[in-house]
Amino acid sequence: MISADSTPTLVAVDGTRALALYSHGPEPSSTHDPVVVFVSGVASSSLNWAAVVRQLSSSMRCYTYDRAGYRHSDISPHPPTAENIAQDLRHLVENAPITNPLILVGHSWAGVLINEFIAFTGNGNHIAGLVLVDANHESMPQVLNVNDPDLQVVSEGIDPYIAKGLAEEHKMTQAEWDALMTAESTEKYATIARLEDEQYAASFETLRSKQLDQQQPLVGGKPVYVIGGMRSRDWNGMYNAGVGRGNGSDDQRTRVRALISTADEKSESIQKRHLELSTKGKLVFARESGHFVQMTQPELIVKGVEWVINCLAVCS
Repeated sequence: MISADSTPTLVAVDGTRALALYSHGPEPSSTHDPVVVFVSGVASSSLNWAAVVRQLSSSMRCYTYDRAGYRHSDISPHPPTAENIAQDLRHLVENAPITNPLILVGHSWAGVLINEFIAFTGNGNHIAGLVLVDANHESMPQVLNVNDPDLQVVSEGIDPYIAKGLAEEHKMTQAEWDALMTAESTEKYATIARLEDEQYAASFETLRSKQLDQQQPLVGGKPVYVIGGMRSRDWNGMYNAGVGRGNGSDDQRTRVRALISTADEKSESIQKRHLELSTKGKLVFARESGHFVQMTQPELIVKGVEWVINCLAVCS
């Protein structure tokens, strides 16, 4: 399991600073066996993968890491753009080193980060497959604005973990949950979360400018497993909590209800776009989860990794 007391390996990424890397599960039996690397979303601690890691690491090697500015990792002098974060991940993998093929499991903004990682590294033997968990696509802001200003007004001042039902519905142990809450209550976390949020919107345009969509399938025939969450679950909870506080005008509330009514349909269209990454893909939906599927239905991410491994075994 991931705990706040886990001892990381500090890996130098540019000669002046280090990132904290956590190893879980048995060593690979051969250099060809894939390993899992988890990539978190914007302003998110790697500790939110704890329930997935606990289930997966009983049978295979998994890695989580603290991005620059989180927990045990050094603060970077560079802004946390998607490109800079992807470069850090590249250096982390190279310098650790993690030499086995990677199954990259990414949540939310990691959809952008992983595409940037592939843009830097190419689709080489270092990539075995992908599992994308309600991941952002480069076209997302043009379809569904998760930072909708009316939604922000209506949900101001609420506790998102409570409003979204995560505090009650998560499948983490109490120790895992406490570790996550502790990590995300520090001033260090608040600083890097704010800095990442500031870079979030621009990262989509930067990725689109690379025109990777014209190079599809970007990972060829490597397996890509896509999991979509139900945005409406989260946003209904946020709306109800916000209205309970008296937030928003009647017009703003009306617009938010309209946003919620189409959120899942729009989100589904976004998730389908990820299937363009490969000639071998599968799309499933976490009908009992909002955006943080790894916290409420971790077994779906485990199934996704197992599907990728099975596909690799059939192809080998």
